Amino acid sequence: MKNFWIIAALFFAGISSAQAAVQGEEVDYKAGGTVLKGYLAYDDSIKGKRPGVLVVHEWWGHNEYARKRARMLAELGYTALAVDMYGNGQQAEHPDDAGKFANEVAQNREAAKARFLAAMKLLQNHSTVDTRHIAAIGYCFGGGVVLEMARMGVPLDGVVSFHGSLGTAHPAQRGKVKAKVLVLHGADDPFVKPEQIAQFKKEMEHAKVNYKFISYPGAKHSFTNPDADVYGQKFNLPLEYNAEADRRSWDEMQVFFVKLFRK
Repeated sequence: MKNFWIIAALFFAGISSAQAAVQGEEVDYKAGGTVLKGYLAYDDSIKGKRPGVLVVHEWWGHNEYARKRARMLAELGYTALAVDMYGNGQQAEHPDDAGKFANEVAQNREAAKARFLAAMKLLQNHSTVDTRHIAAIGYCFGGGVVLEMARMGVPLDGVVSFHGSLGTAHPAQRGKVKAKVLVLHGADDPFVKPEQIAQFKKEMEHAKVNYKFISYPGAKHSFTNPDADVYGQKFNLPLEYNAEADRRSWDEMQVFFVKLFRK
């Protein structure tokens, strides 16, 4: 059965890529008086409405990598919005700034939720989107954000975390999490300790969350981003691109979405 869904997902991905006419749009929206700068991508050759997917950036901020993933989702037949969690399109050039921006979001969950919901509303209001089917994916910092939104009960069909943080000060409560959860983790990621993984799984199981956790041997932090090696060398950080884990995790997300949106 698993092979069937993998074949189906990749088959439809191939059709979408072959016929794609992806459009990209700069979009501004607001939350709590803060201007947020996003990027919307969709294939205008597809007729009718389709699921929408929010893309939450790494701790570097809303950059070209987040936009690239939004376009890749559009090629698969979704409408995708690369969101801005920092406000005013802020991007970090140094890990110190990235950490500062990320901590500001993490320390104010309600403001973070408001920014996420503002992006979600913008996506749902787009003419191509089926408002009944919304999911979110996130990378590193963004992976932690989408997991936190799931914990807070945001009405998403599902969330996918790519090499994201797992810890939280507000564990999931039974009955509150509406989203199905997929975590795609690098087994050699030094930022996520084995005890954090064990605690996350315990949290999900206690809260009766429908989740799946996949760990890729040899993959380090930021394994999906081809620029990870550059960042790692420049700032002496344990970041490393892993083409095999990148491909396998993206395929896993496609299968997850096929199942999630098939009804």
